[in-house]
Amino acid sequence: MVMPNEPKTLQEAIRYFADPDNCLNYIVARRWPNGVVCPTCDSDKVSFVPSRRVWQCKTRHPKCQFSIKVGSIFEDSAIPLDKWLTAMWMLANCKNGVSSYEISRDLAVTQKSAWFMLQRIRLALQATNTGKIGGRGGEVEVDETFIGGKARNMHLSRRKRRLAATGVGGKAPIVGILERGGELRANVIPTRRKADIQGEIRANVKPGTAVYTDALMSYIGLDYQGYKHAVIDHAEKYVDGQIHTNGLENFWSLLKRGINGTYVSVEPFHLFRYLDEQVWRYNNRATKDNPMNDSDRFSLAVSQIVGKRLTFAEVTGKVEQTTPEPF
Repeated sequence: MVMPNEPKTLQEAIRYFADPDNCLNYIVARRWPNGVVCPTCDSDKVSFVPSRRVWQCKTRHPKCQFSIKVGSIFEDSAIPLDKWLTAMWMLANCKNGVSSYEISRDLAVTQKSAWFMLQRIRLALQATNTGKIGGRGGEVEVDETFIGGKARNMHLSRRKRRLAATGVGGKAPIVGILERGGELRANVIPTRRKADIQGEIRANVKPGTAVYTDALMSYIGLDYQGYKHAVIDHAEKYVDGQIHTNGLENFWSLLKRGINGTYVSVEPFHLFRYLDEQVWRYNNRATKDNPMNDSDRFSLAVSQIVGKRLTFAEVTGKVEQTTPEPF
């Protein structure tokens, strides 16, 4: 149930979440819209302990007392909820992202803590596979890009070594799939060879869909796999009626603006997390058919915090992450 006087702007959010009870009630309304249940046994026979802001499950089992943080991205964090929710508001609504240094200064936490907070919030924003997109009558754009340092900024010996090894200066390839009027999906791929790119298309696009791509050789053969493939050669023009990839070009510009301008340097190991963040914001942007505002986006983000645990050992690669990766 939506509470009255919920914040609509960042300034209102900072004031609103300064009250711990407002933080608790806001999250409860989105985590348990049908009433609080025990995260261990799923029993609804629980009672609230106001002095400690925890619940007591009446069923006897280990961990019968639980807080709002249990089973969410906030679990085992000593950082108070007002700082968590402010950071989440900023990341969900800042078009070009927000750096850990800015979060550190604004919320008075260490940069290391701010970085870890943002990685956990990005996990909450990570989309789950909802099946293939497109279908007969549907139109899908597919395009690829590279993320990495500019060759002109590298030392000559390093530039030659990287170009000789990969042909793209050691950059990470990304493939994007955009259903017109629908969902965008993007993923980091090993190479932009035919097997990798067409494998992503087969995994995410229904046969019979009209697929628009550029003239990259890796797309050859889609016609024989049940797709209506049309090509736009960028050496000649960028639009030919309905055949273009301008929707994805728009997304690439947003992604690179955030990585180059806000985050400056992103390790390939973490690139998919930053990609998930930008994909989520793009899919939940305000459109004519979906008049999303900052408050709506934030509410949606908070509703996705459950069941997505990320430890510092996992995010730094010391142990394998147990949370499923994106599509």
